[in-house]
Order: sequence, then structure tokens, then C-alpha cells
Amino acid sequence: MRIVALSLLVLWTLTLAGCQSRAAKVKQLQDQYNAEYPAYTKDCLDPETAGSADLLTGKKLTQEEIAALEANKKEQDARCKPQADRLAQLQKEILAAQQ
Repeated sequence: MRIVALSLLVLWTLTLAGCQSRAAKVKQLQDQYNAEYPAYTKDCLDPETAGSADLLTGKKLTQEEIAALEANKKEQDARCKPQADRLAQLQKEILAAQQ
């Protein structure tokens, strides 16, 4: 009987430690995501919406302006894709750690 009780106590302790470890990992990943996301929004999201404002107001753009917007979009995509991929990976890791 003592062996069974001791075994259950050890099993319960290991389970509790696993839950705490998982919660700590989720918190660490969320803190990392929260630290990286503001820089991403500042560098990658605000300029994109600023360029779209002209299109939403119905302003007619010249071919040069359209070409400049497209060039800026390509440059921004190339610059921001690694950050976006990193944030997406962190989101996947957070979801996996929560399961």
C-alpha cells in the first residue's frame, strides 16, 4: 500500500511540474511575441496603410505614382517577410504549447 501511495505521489508531482513547465513556456513565448510585434507593426503595417489611404479616397494616381507604390510594396514585402514569418512561427509555437 505504501508503494502505491508513494508511486501516486511521484506521478502527481511529475504531472504538476509538467503543467507548470508548459505554462512557463507559453508565457515565455507570449512575452517574446509581445516584444517583437510592436516593431513589426511600426516598420511594416503603418506605411502600407498610409499608401492605401490615397486609393480609398478616390484620388487619381499617375502611372509614376502607381509604379512608386508598387516598388515600395515589393521592397516592404522583402523587408518585412522575415519578421512576419517569425511572428507566425511564434504563434504556432504558442498554440502548440497550449495544447
